[in-house]
Amino acid sequence: MKFDLHMHTFRSPDCLSTYEAIIRAVQRRGLDGIAITDHNTIRGALELRERAPFPVIVGEEVATAEGDVIGYFIEEEIPRGLSVEETIARIHAQGGLVAIPHPLDTLRGSSSIGRAALLRVIEQVDIIEGFNARCLRQHDNEEAQAIARQYGKPVSAGSDAHHPSEIGNGYVALAPFNSPQTFLEALRHGRWYGRPAGWHVKWYSTWPKMVRKIRPLR
Repeated sequence: MKFDLHMHTFRSPDCLSTYEAIIRAVQRRGLDGIAITDHNTIRGALELRERAPFPVIVGEEVATAEGDVIGYFIEEEIPRGLSVEETIARIHAQGGLVAIPHPLDTLRGSSSIGRAALLRVIEQVDIIEGFNARCLRQHDNEEAQAIARQYGKPVSAGSDAHHPSEIGNGYVALAPFNSPQTFLEALRHGRWYGRPAGWHVKWYSTWPKMVRKIRPLR
């Protein structure tokens, strides 16, 4: 099964992708399922899960006090601005899995937690995102993969799509699963694939922010 494990809907303030456009793109790219990881909300994931003809993992990309953390398989939103440790604890309290997206991306600023914070909480982390298609420096992805190998963490991959055309730029091929635990085990034995998205996709995040100033997200 091919799963893109990092993407956004119009419920993120920097994305305009509709559910219908996402469904079409997923089917066109031959994916078997996706994880929706909107910024600081699970509303898009819950709504798309009800509409999509394929599995949708409910996720949230939470902005912590030190950078982003993804919670997979959650049913309640995690508030932004908490410490990394508190965010991780709240994800695990729901039976969810903790993934660290683009942890060492040197061009993302405060949205990447960085090496020091990652290593501080590494024992509490379930998954490390080893390939993010939007990382412009592939060395940053490679460094994340190296840490995952060193600490025995499964590697995820995703497009980080903010536009339907990006969907499938990163994904993991893994065995079928029916729970967070079987997903984690399948991911451990899965294989990731990806292609860098390129500089131009940054416009897909900038344009929605401009639109939101005129038409706020509701």
